[in-house]
Amino acid sequence: MSTADNNKRTELGALGEFGIIDRIAENFKTHKQASTALGIGDDAALIDCGDFYQVISTDMLVEGIHFDLSYMPLQHLGFKSVSVNISDIAAMNAIPKQITVNVALSNRFSVEAVDAIYDGIQKACDTFGVDLVGGDTTSSPGGLMISITAIGTAEKDTVVKRSGASSGDIICATGDLGAAYIGLQVLMREKAEFKANPNMQPKLEQYDYVVGRQLRPMARMDVIHELGKLGVVPTAMMDISDGLASELMHISKQSNVGVNVFEDKLPIHQITYENAVEFQLDPVIAAMNGGEDYELLFCIKQDDYEKIKNLPDVHTIGYIQDLEKGRNLVSKQGNVYPLKAQGFTHM
Repeated sequence: MSTADNNKRTELGALGEFGIIDRIAENFKTHKQASTALGIGDDAALIDCGDFYQVISTDMLVEGIHFDLSYMPLQHLGFKSVSVNISDIAAMNAIPKQITVNVALSNRFSVEAVDAIYDGIQKACDTFGVDLVGGDTTSSPGGLMISITAIGTAEKDTVVKRSGASSGDIICATGDLGAAYIGLQVLMREKAEFKANPNMQPKLEQYDYVVGRQLRPMARMDVIHELGKLGVVPTAMMDISDGLASELMHISKQSNVGVNVFEDKLPIHQITYENAVEFQLDPVIAAMNGGEDYELLFCIKQDDYEKIKNLPDVHTIGYIQDLEKGRNLVSKQGNVYPLKAQGFTHM
């Protein structure tokens, strides 16, 4: 190996978050434990426990990257940190049971601040019916970091991965999309105005909906329970954390299929639409690439459509097609555009 090779440096941004994950996964393909049913590459890992799978997912929220305490209340941060992990458990069609919490704090935080964070965590535990069973607390040289691991269970015949979609499946999305991104724009604008004039009062009343979607997202366990009651098992599913386009690309890649989604079928709340226009943003771009909605994207067999068609918060937005037909967004005018994943990047 040459000296030049030894000194080679590849910047993290050259690979991006998902490229780094793929690089790590490449070196850990072989499972040393027979109980490891599914490792890196989905919303959660699966551990074979005999009659069922244990489902495990973890996420880290870092101050300055994932949240800004100038507008994120600590109670909301505690709740959100749990909810985004529960969302990953939901995306496997599983039921959350326990969480562990790791927190790193600098000395600028008080005991009361820690209480506020854990008040939010407690509220989330009550909401989703999970127990806090452990974790770690340590010091941080700078900001605040919260890492939560969520643990759940899934029946072996109903667990859902990203890799099960096939041509002809119907693509569904829950709730509405783009609101969290627009809420972030509102909060960043108010922060900038406050920095310019510390005496100003934030004007958030007319933005309650989108700001709430950003600060306090709700994992869609309600939909998982509804699908269970109806006897519907999605063929593929994941949560919408990095934008609809990005998640569609993940399902397409892991299922080896193409997708067709329709602009006029995208669930965009009227308030989100109006707020986006105010900020001179395209509501469709917000829905496709904004991220942090924590809704569910899933596919179903055509035979299951009659079962889900009356669910008030589930929307059919397109269909799965053969890979060679591409990954497309069809505009209201019928024009076909290749999907581009332009959601939030961590690197």
